[in-house]
Amino acid sequence: MLSIKSLNKWANSHTYYWLDLLRVALGVFFFIKGIQFISQTEMLAELIKPLQGFGGTMLIVHYVASAHLVGGILIAFGLLTRWALIVQIPILIGAILINFVGTMNASALILALLITAISVFFIFYGSGKHSADYMMKMGY
Repeated sequence: MLSIKSLNKWANSHTYYWLDLLRVALGVFFFIKGIQFISQTEMLAELIKPLQGFGGTMLIVHYVASAHLVGGILIAFGLLTRWALIVQIPILIGAILINFVGTMNASALILALLITAISVFFIFYGSGKHSADYMMKMGY
């Protein structure tokens, strides 16, 4: 099994600016989604309506908004990227499953699948060379 150190070494030796831009764009996307969920709570409540019988709806609403806001900032700056993305995974799985439990929205399903794939990639790839994690590790 590959260790985190070996993954970081590989990622730092194979770093590209477009991957850093993709990571920043992913972080900005999550941050904007967090703002969207806060400003349009009725939309989020409507999305979660198929799961209403399972309890904890308000907990889910607060978890989604705060995870997207804080995680988006951390991902964009490249600080604790893997941890921030691991926190996003349950939300993304929920975004995929909600299309099968509720009304199917093909564009939302494709977007959720795409963002999940990019998130899983960055969980393994890490922050990259142009990130706050790398700068702190190198002592800049």
